Amino acid sequence: MNTTTSSSQSNKHNRMIVIDGVDGSGKGVQTRRLHKSMLQAGFDCILTREPGGSAAAEDIRALLVNGDPKKWDSMTELLLMVAARRAHCRDTLWPALDQGRWVISDRFADSSRAFQGIAGELGLELVEQIHQLCIGDFSPALVLILDIDESVALARAEARGAGEDRFEKKGAAYHQKVRAAFRQIALSNPGQYRLIDASGSMDEVSQQVRQCVNDFFHLQLAASDET
Repeated sequence: MNTTTSSSQSNKHNRMIVIDGVDGSGKGVQTRRLHKSMLQAGFDCILTREPGGSAAAEDIRALLVNGDPKKWDSMTELLLMVAARRAHCRDTLWPALDQGRWVISDRFADSSRAFQGIAGELGLELVEQIHQLCIGDFSPALVLILDIDESVALARAEARGAGEDRFEKKGAAYHQKVRAAFRQIALSNPGQYRLIDASGSMDEVSQQVRQCVNDFFHLQLAASDET
């Protein structure tokens, strides 16, 4: 199955929701809560992440998120990210969407646009060219960008102490660029993107997330029993 066929077919059954944003913005919590709300409402839904989301992509993730922040330049990061994304799409996303399932993902292609394209100074045009070559015209139905002051987000990420901190080690100035990049991306297409204030409590942010999903897909999701 070639790239164009896979991505075009999956666009016809597109029930993919992405939550993205700077490191420490709460993506992991919010994707898990949204996933649980979907399951409690009776929807067939999977939860996944990037980089990762399939066995091959998780192998590449380990290369990207561990070690010295300078071990890869922006171009190498991008190529690794897209290789992981290709495996993720082929092995997880496209099969699930073709089966009519819902997909919730912690990060997707906008992370490459923000981290490598804008903050990493490769440029959006180059990122888009590589994306089209490897992924085709596939894109999520809805992308929610969690927006929060990068210094607060980094403090949260450091407090987790869970390792996988290579990107966090790039420092506040880099993550300030990443935050500005995500805001730029979100404002570029109001039909697909929603910018969510992530500075409030987890419950407050969860409520905003559910409201955006309910409005976009005409659903009536309730709070998960985690809130």
